[in-house]
Amino acid sequence: MSKISYKDAGVDIDAGNMLVERIKPFVKETFNSNVIGGIGSFAGAFRMPRGYKKPVLLSATDGVGTKLKLAIDAKKYDTVGIDLVAMCVNDLICNFGEPLFFLDYYATGKLDVEAAAATVKGIAEGCKQAECALIGGETAEMPGMYSKDDFDLAGFAVGVAEEDELNPKVKEGDVLLALPSSGIHSNGYSLVRKLFFEKLNMKFNDKIEGKKLIDILLTPTRIYVKEFKKFKDKINALAHITGGGIVENLPRVLPDDLEAVVYKDKIKTLPIFDFMAKYVDEAEMYRTFNMGVGMVLAVDEKNADFITTNSDAYVIGKIQKGKKGVKLQ
Repeated sequence: MSKISYKDAGVDIDAGNMLVERIKPFVKETFNSNVIGGIGSFAGAFRMPRGYKKPVLLSATDGVGTKLKLAIDAKKYDTVGIDLVAMCVNDLICNFGEPLFFLDYYATGKLDVEAAAATVKGIAEGCKQAECALIGGETAEMPGMYSKDDFDLAGFAVGVAEEDELNPKVKEGDVLLALPSSGIHSNGYSLVRKLFFEKLNMKFNDKIEGKKLIDILLTPTRIYVKEFKKFKDKINALAHITGGGIVENLPRVLPDDLEAVVYKDKIKTLPIFDFMAKYVDEAEMYRTFNMGVGMVLAVDEKNADFITTNSDAYVIGKIQKGKKGVKLQ
């Protein structure tokens, strides 16, 4: 019997090494003075930043969900890495954590160096937008676990916060501000795919208001770290609007005796949501999608004008006495 190799079993070590060399330049672009060492060690090392009185480390992990399937089918890999970072760091800032570093996990049946490099380049771009360092990751080639062209992404971010700032400080009379989303972000794509490609039989190049459907659907999730840092001292709480929409995410920062009133006519919905609303019940839309609102800020009334004047935030509601929850009006 002739001898076999790892490559015969479907794992190409040389391709993995080639990928590492390809990604080194744009990973290094995310490094800052707190990164110790470089790529290739057994673990990433990062100095604790100075200036914190009672520093607490925060962590958040996530994936891209079935939005990734669209990227694979369209062979468009440059945006989902941004989504991966966004889903993690946007959660961190809701606990007043400033992102420090990020690690990714890329698993596939057969390593396509070009696709993987484009994906990791997107992760590096997301890290630059989030002002954090990409200090490590893992690429796993697992034939038999994934079909040839499929791959999956996961990642996690670590941030730091002052212990005294961890808990939301929402109070009666606070104003609710919306920071717009860039699109559907990274939630609800099982419904998206079923609607557009099964029910409506649309194609990637079909257009909605002059834009290709696939470009709309793969628009990367907006990262809100810079806005958080800019207005941190004027924010009482933040809610990242992901799966569950406004109605399920906003209550996560509310005490039991306060409710959020959100005025639907104030929300600047995006054309993609207006289109989907023709085929999906309104209640389902608000429970599944962000509806054009990527992040909600609860702020003192005296700070609302400053934030709206110096950003694209706008007023969508208020906080009042009542049972914990969201009242859509």
